[in-house]
Amino acid sequence: MQLFNRRKTMKKSLVFGAALLLAAPLAAQEFWELDPRKADLEAGRIYRTEVIPYALRHDAEARNRDKAGAVLPFAPKEIGAIDAGRVAAAIVEIPFEWTDGLTYLHLENVGSAYSLYLNGALVAEVEDPLTPAEFHLSPLVVQGRNDFRLLLRPSDTPGIDPEPAVRRTPFAESYLYNQHKRSIRDFEIALVPDSMRRDGILELKILALNGYNYDEKVEAGFDIYSPQGRLLDFNIREIPLPGRSTDTVRFHPFIYHVNQNRWTADTKAAPPVYRAMLFTRRDGTYREYMPLLLGFGRTEFAAGRLLRHDEVLQLKRTRYNAAADRKTTLAEVRALKAKGFNTLCPDYPQPAWFYDLCTEQGLYVIDRAAIAAPERRTDRRVGGTPSNDPALVGEYLERVKAMYYRSRNYPCVIAFALGAPSGNGYNMYKAYEWLKSVERHRPVLYEDAAGEWNSDTEE
Repeated sequence: MQLFNRRKTMKKSLVFGAALLLAAPLAAQEFWELDPRKADLEAGRIYRTEVIPYALRHDAEARNRDKAGAVLPFAPKEIGAIDAGRVAAAIVEIPFEWTDGLTYLHLENVGSAYSLYLNGALVAEVEDPLTPAEFHLSPLVVQGRNDFRLLLRPSDTPGIDPEPAVRRTPFAESYLYNQHKRSIRDFEIALVPDSMRRDGILELKILALNGYNYDEKVEAGFDIYSPQGRLLDFNIREIPLPGRSTDTVRFHPFIYHVNQNRWTADTKAAPPVYRAMLFTRRDGTYREYMPLLLGFGRTEFAAGRLLRHDEVLQLKRTRYNAAADRKTTLAEVRALKAKGFNTLCPDYPQPAWFYDLCTEQGLYVIDRAAIAAPERRTDRRVGGTPSNDPALVGEYLERVKAMYYRSRNYPCVIAFALGAPSGNGYNMYKAYEWLKSVERHRPVLYEDAAGEWNSDTEE
């Protein structure tokens, strides 16, 4: 028998048979805000670019997830209902070789707020039912049988949840994956003009991780191919790292003849797309590959104008959320582009393949955090609209951070929106300040700013 007790203090308990296991939520921290010499290796939610590491290059190039290497599907089944909600469970066999690496869980299409438990310990609690989330599990994973339990429950913040546009199969596109302890923890990448606007520069920062308890060297690198299939640059560097630490490897190579391959949504045809590959190497053997799509150009906000290739962008927007699958979505976005729309405005963060698809097809995206509190948007009293309730500021920031870290590296994303029209106040001010602290070029937008300072342009 499994029993969950839920209290307003947000403390939970989980009973397995006669054993009572108590666990407090573990702090979730962002890699880029940590001391760069200390790795966040505790179990809990993490925020980073959403990628799958592939074991072989040809599988990475084909995005062949079935042969990605250390990836397992994750599809828990509901096993019953209790007072606090519904319980979903999965027993996953973790192979021996995974115990020498770092294990992560990607959760998507959960359908409700949830509390995630692994082997009786509370990993994290998530109120946002729509934004895909990632969790580091290594401290809790054991070789062999691992017991995953999810309490699918009412949200503690229901007043700010957007309505989902489509209902996907529960846990569709959720998976477990494993990385080597010498691996790529995260990265930032863009192919942008040089100061003279003659050539391009690949701006790449790789956050390398040593997950061992002792000093190790990590080799991390990249290559980049032109839209015509020509290898343009290749580099790999070795960086010594103390145990359980990270450090940033930076690459800034010139990429020539880019102006003939400008990425823009203002053409009928699909724009040219560069293909990059990040990888690690150990003793001459390549260990993990991460494939990426790049578009040449930088979206910038200056003097109240949104610019790309030093030209003012003329946005023809439409509200759009991805369909239930990539094939249907592809047909729909092509139809929207044929009607003259060049900018898609989803209601909340979308599946990762949606952003790749928009990059390939040539459509701008204004990404939006999963925040929608329209009912009391005009009540500016403290606690009137949820957007001016300081008790909710942590949840507002968590949703904005989750949105930003997932989509910041996609060239199609030209701006970030704090949420749907939800009134204004303290929480939206803090969300704007945080986004501006991490995003130097693209604008932050908010429809309900109503002339206040926490939106870079009038919607």
